[in-house]
Amino acid sequence: MSSTASKSSADVISVFEKYVIPNYGRYPICLTHGEGSHVWDAEGNRYLDLFPGWGCNILGYSPPKVVQALQEQVAQLIHVPNTWYTESQGEFAKQICSRSFGKAFFCNSGAEAIEGAIKLARLHTPEEKYKIITFQNGFHGRTLAAVTATAQPKYHQGLGPLVAGFSYAPHNDLEAVRSMIDDETCGIMIEPVQGEGGVNLPGEGYLQGLRDLADEHGLVLIFDEVQTGMGRLGTWFGHQKYGVQPDIMTLAKGVAGGVACGAFIARDELSPSLRPGMHASTFGGNPLAMTAGIATMQTIEEENLLEHSQQMSERFRSHFEPLLEDLPILKELRIAGMMIGIDLTVPAGPIVKRCLERGLLVNATHDTVVRLLPPLNISAEDVDHGSEILIEELRSLATES
Repeated sequence: MSSTASKSSADVISVFEKYVIPNYGRYPICLTHGEGSHVWDAEGNRYLDLFPGWGCNILGYSPPKVVQALQEQVAQLIHVPNTWYTESQGEFAKQICSRSFGKAFFCNSGAEAIEGAIKLARLHTPEEKYKIITFQNGFHGRTLAAVTATAQPKYHQGLGPLVAGFSYAPHNDLEAVRSMIDDETCGIMIEPVQGEGGVNLPGEGYLQGLRDLADEHGLVLIFDEVQTGMGRLGTWFGHQKYGVQPDIMTLAKGVAGGVACGAFIARDELSPSLRPGMHASTFGGNPLAMTAGIATMQTIEEENLLEHSQQMSERFRSHFEPLLEDLPILKELRIAGMMIGIDLTVPAGPIVKRCLERGLLVNATHDTVVRLLPPLNISAEDVDHGSEILIEELRSLATES
């Protein structure tokens, strides 16, 4: 795939330096186009991306069905407000809920979905109940309530006073959660697999234990599936991998194949509590995102990507697991479907830089974790090639540590 860039990376960076707020740490590269698991920069260099779109590009770059759906939709309707019905919004809600549960509310991002879930949990329970228990090393977004729900102090600095009503439990400690529940608690919110926190997996029976506690105390159980949804764990939604039904599930990132889209799904018993006027999203449910979402689900189903992604997950595991015995800097390997965390005994940042220099894009999170979120349709060849480069760089780093 080829594309002619009108400006060099350096030219684009100079414009950013003058006009864009520098709140992101950016690589000195301007990306121009992509296809599948590969993306190109303005100078024509190609990269194998094992972290495409921070997990949003769940089908890689420019998935054909999504591209075609957008091209057709943009000529018909780009946006209409939610005071009207559109066929695509109803159809996408049906596609999601028929594969999971309940009813859908659409927005634009994971943080918006979390905000709506928090509101619904409080609205559905008695007025004196407002507290929500979340978990250390979790991540729920950047809006003020979502960042308060994120139990990582580094994200709270300078933002106080934070939103009242959040308390933080140690991950995988059921008794700690039990001890924190009081008469003002309305809900429990957790990622089935913690993403930004380092691909942290739930212990055996832990999510079911939270379900039991929620039922015992009349609490709303919220699963933040912004990362684990839309096939990421090899099931349509993460809760299905663990056989535990939440009351509310939040979605975003890959839900529309890279188009900005968020949603939360609520059990039928809860959804009437979100009364008219209590919550809204101006661009939520717009026809572009909805048609992209439908095309994403069609692609996953027609190309059998749930099964394919499980096979590729095991292929990644076969590459990395042997390293645990002979590479001292490898502390732990954590894999759930297409969520892969390689926890090191040293900072993971240098690995990202080394891989970038070799045309491989990966992520470092929680200081010591190399994180991969490959697309569901990644090829076996790309799994092997990417793993080979990453392993070579891990070995090289190990000899220097």
